Amino acid sequence: MRIGVAIAQFDPQRGGAEYWTFRHVKQLIADGHEVHVAALDFAAGHGLPIAAHRITATASPLARAAAAERLLRPLNLDVVHDMGLGWFGRVFQSEDGSRAAQWDRNLAMLPPALRAIKRLLMRWLPRYVGQRRLMDRQYSDPQRLIIAISRMCADDYQQRHGVASDRLRVVYHGVETDRYTPDRCAALRPAARRELRLRDDQLAVLFVGHDFRRKGLATAAGAIERLAARGIDARLLVVGGNHRGQRLPMRPLRAGLLLPLGAQRDPLPFYAAADVFVLPSYYDPFGLVVLEAAACGLPVITTRCTGASELLCDGREGYLLDDPGDAAAVAERLALLADPQRRRAMGAAARRTAAAYNVERNYRETLAVYREAVERREAGLRAA
Repeated sequence: MRIGVAIAQFDPQRGGAEYWTFRHVKQLIADGHEVHVAALDFAAGHGLPIAAHRITATASPLARAAAAERLLRPLNLDVVHDMGLGWFGRVFQSEDGSRAAQWDRNLAMLPPALRAIKRLLMRWLPRYVGQRRLMDRQYSDPQRLIIAISRMCADDYQQRHGVASDRLRVVYHGVETDRYTPDRCAALRPAARRELRLRDDQLAVLFVGHDFRRKGLATAAGAIERLAARGIDARLLVVGGNHRGQRLPMRPLRAGLLLPLGAQRDPLPFYAAADVFVLPSYYDPFGLVVLEAAACGLPVITTRCTGASELLCDGREGYLLDDPGDAAAVAERLALLADPQRRRAMGAAARRTAAAYNVERNYRETLAVYREAVERREAGLRAA
């Protein structure tokens, strides 16, 4: 097939959607497909034989979307997969999920007195007005198939954007199960813990995420403080960069309970050093780090506001919480996981679950959506 991809940044080092797209395009090329990529920026020396189409209009999201369409439409490609940049293409996928849902979850994190003010600003500020206009076009085309990276996202698309169920395809992300393995972590673990100055008897709790507020870092830090008050010696390892000036929780940082590790290109040594993974997100369309941790054999504590939680069972691979702000509940689950035998049992279950959701499965299911989009297009042409 001749396939087009539209994305803001074609750069695997940025992580998230960019890493997924790069890996996906690499596999498409390996399978003999011709791939055209429209993006604002391309990673230097990325090494893939793609046809690159640079988007130069950067004034607004609407301008970028229109520019992507101008670049890709004349190519008459079999299918275009838009990664949330614009509205042109028969397949649409947003790694951010529904922005409308994300806005509502962000509002819920604010103090009540500020919510009404923020809601009013969101109604009138040009940035939000433009995003709503963009979303209207992204979800309105009845011929466009929407890939939802979780059932939570699919529900949001139906309820907030009126997307019919027959246009939705849930395709969960896949993890690199040959890279993230318990055996590799076991080999790295002694050196990784020495580097972090962790004693054998200390419980290492890992948090990975850049948006500290939305990912629930304050909740995780509060849970660690509660463990310390109960006499459980635990440390919170925080892997992630400074997102929009967000600060680390200072009280556990000063107490030495929180170890800030910054952004890391390779999280594997930190999965290896950890005993438990925690991500009490307020909103996360999927949360691939949950699946990575599970693949490494770590028990996971996360919330039902995280898409990846749909693949887990409370009490089997770890624990699922309803309230992202409930530090006491996180602390209770961490206290249970201070038991090494419980950790081993849940970690083994986590690995088994993650192994079923590998990158090969994700690739096959995404390619099946492409083929369906082509068939629907051809059927429409025949009917016309």
